[in-house]
Amino acid sequence: MNKNHEFRSLKNSIAWKSVAKIVIYTLCTIVIISVLIDGIFNDMLANYIYEIDNDIYLFCIKYKVEILIVLYVAIFTLISFVVIRKLSNYIIETTSAMDKILKEPEKEIKISKDLIVLENKLNNIRIDLIRSQTLAKEAEQKKNDLIMYMAHDLKTPLTSVIGYLTLLTQENEISDSLKEKYMNIALDKAIRLEELTNQFFEITRYNLQNMPISKKKIDLSFLIDQLVDECYPMLQKKNLGCLINKQNHIEFFGDGDKLARAFENLLKNAINYSYENTNIEIDIKQVDNKIYIKFRNKGDKIPEYKLDKIFDKFYRADESRTSSTGGTGLGLAITKEIIELHDGSISVKNDDDIIEFCIELKIL
Repeated sequence: MNKNHEFRSLKNSIAWKSVAKIVIYTLCTIVIISVLIDGIFNDMLANYIYEIDNDIYLFCIKYKVEILIVLYVAIFTLISFVVIRKLSNYIIETTSAMDKILKEPEKEIKISKDLIVLENKLNNIRIDLIRSQTLAKEAEQKKNDLIMYMAHDLKTPLTSVIGYLTLLTQENEISDSLKEKYMNIALDKAIRLEELTNQFFEITRYNLQNMPISKKKIDLSFLIDQLVDECYPMLQKKNLGCLINKQNHIEFFGDGDKLARAFENLLKNAINYSYENTNIEIDIKQVDNKIYIKFRNKGDKIPEYKLDKIFDKFYRADESRTSSTGGTGLGLAITKEIIELHDGSISVKNDDDIIEFCIELKIL
């Protein structure tokens, strides 16, 4: 509404200024010409015409009023043409400014003072364009870096799989224990290769899919129990325990698959970043019409500036982690999106070596 008002005011201002210019310029010109013809140069002009031709002189005397009217109309037309032509210059000026925004967005736009409102709008558009281009370049660079990073890591386990399988097929005399060792190594590398491939699919889904949700009544307490059971081998590998503090049968209307994915991301994140031989704690409780779910683990302290970015796409709080221990940096970003799709919120805090993610869901 304000924008329409500004442009309407600009349009009216230009129109009134143009009309005023035409009227004032015309009146001033008419007054000056009238003074010159009937005043200062009256006798000189009359004598000059008389000397040229007596008939023309008599004609001018007889039709003086009509001749002056034609002259004044011609002056009015000429002045109107000049003023209106200047208005068309505004269009050309605005078009040129828009082209300049596209070609040289870093340069400030300067146009006529009459178009100051439009100038401000164009500069705001220019600033928004620069910001959008910067964000797009950063996102593209992050994605390119990630793809290069993962392409390299795909090649590493694949090379190992091929190498060990080649040894198994080419070596005729090889002990059973060595065969088993090579097969286990090849299997581990193949599993890692599958994990990396799944991460590529994760990236594709995150960027090309709007995550539609299908809601139904689910038991969040039971869902958490299931996830912990499924992650038992990962917990055992780092000798981690998982303590669940929960109320039974906390029901929520939501997408079970998507929420399971979000909780699994948080649990795997806690496993990856926990100290060995420690416990991961999961609290789930309902207070009135709100459900609170907390994932807590003991690990290295995360600096405050990294906590602010922890839910960003492709961001990894620990850049020193290798691909074998860390993910793509999408897990927490996806988790946040899923929680927000359920009209909930998620936050993180880090006190000393305790990292805690807190989810809040509303029961509608």
